[in-house]
Amino acid sequence: MIKKILVSQPKPSSEKSPYFDIAKKNKVEMVFRPFFKVEGITAKEFRQQKISLLNYTAVVFTSRHAIDNYFKLAKELRITIPEEMKYFCVTETIALYIQKYTQYRKRKIFFGTTGKIDDLIPSMTKHKTEKYLIPLSNVHNDNVKNLLDAKKLNHTECVMFRTVSDDLTEEEIKNFDYDMLVFFSPTGVKALKKNFPDFKQGNIKIAAFGPATAKTIEEEGLKLDLQAPSKEYPSMSSALEVYLSKHK
Repeated sequence: MIKKILVSQPKPSSEKSPYFDIAKKNKVEMVFRPFFKVEGITAKEFRQQKISLLNYTAVVFTSRHAIDNYFKLAKELRITIPEEMKYFCVTETIALYIQKYTQYRKRKIFFGTTGKIDDLIPSMTKHKTEKYLIPLSNVHNDNVKNLLDAKKLNHTECVMFRTVSDDLTEEEIKNFDYDMLVFFSPTGVKALKKNFPDFKQGNIKIAAFGPATAKTIEEEGLKLDLQAPSKEYPSMSSALEVYLSKHK
């Protein structure tokens, strides 16, 4: 029976987060504790990649971190992003987050529904003349590059932020008594093994968001019990809600 869940993400800032509803409805304790933190690279580090933000007419965002660091670097480099810049986001939630930095206009913001880059391809191919910039973490594979190459889209990938381990305290390690662990990145999974070199899963359930996270869980010799996004469950919260209702 699942009574206590560790979600390896920062605690939601809004009380309207579906995680709080799920916890209340299923009478489970939800603890938010990231296993890693994200750091933006400096303007000096970005310049070393020899990329000019103004050479691109469209940006592809796969996370809020990408948005934060894109606009942070623009500010540090004293660059004004043109009003006509187009933004392609893997989900509507990420697309709406752009409002924090620029006025939201439907004609220049496009988004997918599954959280996967594949879902954006139809929109991107309709705008084949754009020059796409893809801000990424220092930990990434060539999946996005290969996909856009195959569609003959003009694109450039760049690193704008890095993920570093955020180790657990001795107290947290001593009181690690969760029934379920929810991971959102390969870095989080690796951080678990770093904090617990002899980690034994036992009856602990493990959930993963994204194929790369799921793959890392299996590579680390752990059993994956729940994966999102999927056709039925576009978010981890929706997948978790159904899973808990079936395992009461």
